[in-house]
Amino acid sequence: MLNLQEQFGNIDIYLFDQILRGRITRGMRIVDAGCGSGRNLIYLMREGYQVFGADADPRAIEEVRRVARSLAPALSAENFRIETVEAMSFPEAFADVVLSSAVLHFARDDAHFRAMLQGTWRVLKPGGLFFCRLASSIGIEALVRQVQDRRFHLPDGSERYLVDEALLAALTKELGGELADPLKTTVVQNQRSMTTWVLRKS
Repeated sequence: MLNLQEQFGNIDIYLFDQILRGRITRGMRIVDAGCGSGRNLIYLMREGYQVFGADADPRAIEEVRRVARSLAPALSAENFRIETVEAMSFPEAFADVVLSSAVLHFARDDAHFRAMLQGTWRVLKPGGLFFCRLASSIGIEALVRQVQDRRFHLPDGSERYLVDEALLAALTKELGGELADPLKTTVVQNQRSMTTWVLRKS
């Protein structure tokens, strides 16, 4: 019998919540935009989901392909592509669910952030679910130091592109989406802040 670690891997707990609530189900086509080595895909592969991914790091894609060969040999290696999220080769309106977990806050500047977001949103079908986790300034506004545009130096020593509630509200409207959940933000001991942004595409 599989233990929980083997069954779910290091899945984002907020993504797990979406699965538990029945929003991500078998038969859906799922694209992980910025999939890394596939930490959010272990359970989905084991359960036979139609999983796809893109990441700019060739080593990460080789690892996720290796995991797929082991857990879901029916999946084509071509499902996992060495591509930036702003230039993914998946067709428009391709996916029922698009995941963007800890990706957008690596944007270099405002233009890069918008290109990444638009490239990710483009592959989502109307009515589809966009699950995004990204760094924000929410709850730590007085503790971050601006570097350029929305790039900030954080108390944990990192530098990230940070969103806030007003920007996410404006982007939701601009994209033609609607919040599937209220924004949820976790502040990690005044060192960093991560916000979960879940949208339905109109």
